[in-house]
Amino acid sequence: MSKNKEIKYVGQPIFKQIIDLVEKVNISSIIKTHESDRYYKAFKSKTHLITMLFGILSRCDSMTETCEGLRAMGGKLNHLGLEKAPAKSTASDALRNRDNRFFEDLYFALVNKYKSFLSDSCTYGLTFKEVLLIDSTTIRLFSDILKGVGRIPKGDGKKKGGLKVHTLIDVVQSVGRLIVIIILKVNETYNNTL
Repeated sequence: MSKNKEIKYVGQPIFKQIIDLVEKVNISSIIKTHESDRYYKAFKSKTHLITMLFGILSRCDSMTETCEGLRAMGGKLNHLGLEKAPAKSTASDALRNRDNRFFEDLYFALVNKYKSFLSDSCTYGLTFKEVLLIDSTTIRLFSDILKGVGRIPKGDGKKKGGLKVHTLIDVVQSVGRLIVIIILKVNETYNNTL
């Protein structure tokens, strides 16, 4: 009689469940296509993804906060597939240097994998098949990495830094169809990416 090595328990954290959903997509082929692990010995693409997801879900405002939050988890990191929390400098270097096309392809692979589960209830009673919205947001998490822009404000003395994310959203499926990320230093009036 063999023991089942896989432990499934009811109290599994939501974060681990999200990682399990992401792992059902063939991440290895996306990593191989973009060679996103080529220059990294310890901080692999999957570790980078888990670190960024942790920062987003924990509402961290900086890479220091994200890495310290992971470090505080201590022995629970093995549930996330991590041996140890990444150093802030390592994670920051990866944010600066790793090709973002890996994350783009992973996003669209996840959308294709789970599109049958995405909400379509908002289409009830509509007479047209496609509704697209354009929205944008600012991500401050990268302000430590990306160069600040503008004059120093009187309040907190910090310059505006980070990224601006423009998204074309399919209202029917509630997912982004096109995502354009620009550095806040670039003036949007002169940016013809959209």
